[in-house]
Amino acid sequence: AKDLVAKTDKQEQRIRWHRVPAKSSGETSLVKQGSSLSGGWEKFELHDLDLKNGNTLKIKGKLSGDARNFSFNLGRGSSDIGLHFNPRLHENTIVCNSKRSNNWESEQRSGHMCFSPGTDVKVSIKFSGDKFEVKLPDGNEISFPNRHGYDKINYLSVKGDFKVSSFKCE
Repeated sequence: AKDLVAKTDKQEQRIRWHRVPAKSSGETSLVKQGSSLSGGWEKFELHDLDLKNGNTLKIKGKLSGDARNFSFNLGRGSSDIGLHFNPRLHENTIVCNSKRSNNWESEQRSGHMCFSPGTDVKVSIKFSGDKFEVKLPDGNEISFPNRHGYDKINYLSVKGDFKVSSFKCE
């Protein structure tokens, strides 16, 4: 079991998580002990995530009916982000970027938009050493370089109009 700190828009709480092996594939899920994720979280941060080269993070959730944008941030903390994945529905674009010492770097934009307000969403992010590979709900992929040269990701935050229902590491 492992303690992760989850910060929601209303409070900070320490949550006990443990890895649960899947029945056949050998993958693991992070499961909250003592209670469920019912209702999900709209905004949260996880520290001590321990995502390593070759791991894939799968995030499921729902976009609000009036969704304009959301972001997934992976890195070492809020001021050092290796991947800022930011679908902007109102601009019909997906922005990827990184942040070093609280300074944003140059954006990479994609005009491929496959997110719609009010829909259920599943996104997979593979940490592949030199890059992040984001598999979108429609099967298309976006690749973004690991500009920081991270060998491990400790931090995940989700912000905006996306309510997380589950996530797992493989």
